[in-house]
Amino acid sequence: MTELLDFLNKNSGALTVIFTAVVTVATAVYAALTWVLVKETRMMREVQTEPKLQVTVSSFDFAINIVRLYVRNVGLGPALNVTFKPKVLAGGQSAEKLLAEFTNVNFFTVGLKHFGPAQERVSAYTQLTEDHDGKMASVLAIDVTYSSATGKRYWDSLVVDMSELKGGYQLGKPHAYAIAQSLEKLQKDIHHLTTGFHRIKANIYTSADREEERAEAQNRREQYQREL
Repeated sequence: MTELLDFLNKNSGALTVIFTAVVTVATAVYAALTWVLVKETRMMREVQTEPKLQVTVSSFDFAINIVRLYVRNVGLGPALNVTFKPKVLAGGQSAEKLLAEFTNVNFFTVGLKHFGPAQERVSAYTQLTEDHDGKMASVLAIDVTYSSATGKRYWDSLVVDMSELKGGYQLGKPHAYAIAQSLEKLQKDIHHLTTGFHRIKANIYTSADREEERAEAQNRREQYQREL
């Protein structure tokens, strides 16, 4: 024990320096971890108010050859003062015509003042049966600018590559569409019946017919008894 105390007394200066260095390093590590935590908290808070626009191309359920653009806000915050600048990246005249068909709705021109989370807007549609090869070779882009609720400004270029639709097909009709068609047909049939456009074919059996049938049966029974 005496030797240990003598060692500490002789090397107290060096031990103080080592202890101070360890405390300094620990403080620096703690400060760095605190800074990382604050940064992640700030990023999480920003994500909760951050908008994110997305543009996809998709066909109608009942007709795979009819397609249109779907503009969605997939972020968690509203997009404010949204502007759209459509342009052609590849495809020539066919792409120019396709872009004109898609953007034949007013919001592509005037923009959107408020585009909330999970909101969706759709473009005009086009028929892929017309100039199919030219349209499938088209690559479009929509430059969008918008602001978040916190005032942060965003810019993005959303690319629409029509060749992604190649090889797509549809088996049968969607259930919802088939049910809607059946209900429409049933409605027409009921309307025709109620308006007299179509009449139900029915054989009417009156009480006089029943009396005549009874009388004939009675005559047959009496004739059969006489023959016995």
